[in-house]
Amino acid sequence: QVQLVESGGGLVQAGGSLRLSCAASGGTFSSYGMGWFRQAPGKEREFVAAILNWNEENTYYADSVKGRFTISRDNAKNTVYLQMNGLKPGDTAVYYCAARTRAGVFAPRASYDYNYWGRGTQVTVSS
Repeated sequence: QVQLVESGGGLVQAGGSLRLSCAASGGTFSSYGMGWFRQAPGKEREFVAAILNWNEENTYYADSVKGRFTISRDNAKNTVYLQMNGLKPGDTAVYYCAARTRAGVFAPRASYDYNYWGRGTQVTVSS
């Protein structure tokens, strides 16, 4: 059983920065694909960023955050991060960390391919 706990959310003005953290426990973190998703009120959950397990240079981003957000992982700390710069009001959402522990081909942008989820952390960007 894998537990994921997000932290680092909060209220920030447009143009500001936040760094989200997701601490994982249980299992072998370094072998997991990790992703960040977000859900704004009244909208469906959407992909934000993902990082593969075997190659930390393999990262994926939604077009809406590319160039502003950076995903990274520290396998020694069992933690994945999401550095968010240049925040916009449209980035306001609950941000969820997810882990994909299954073997096989990984679809990093697909929420259905992740089998563990955190409870989320609220990010609010004021204009």
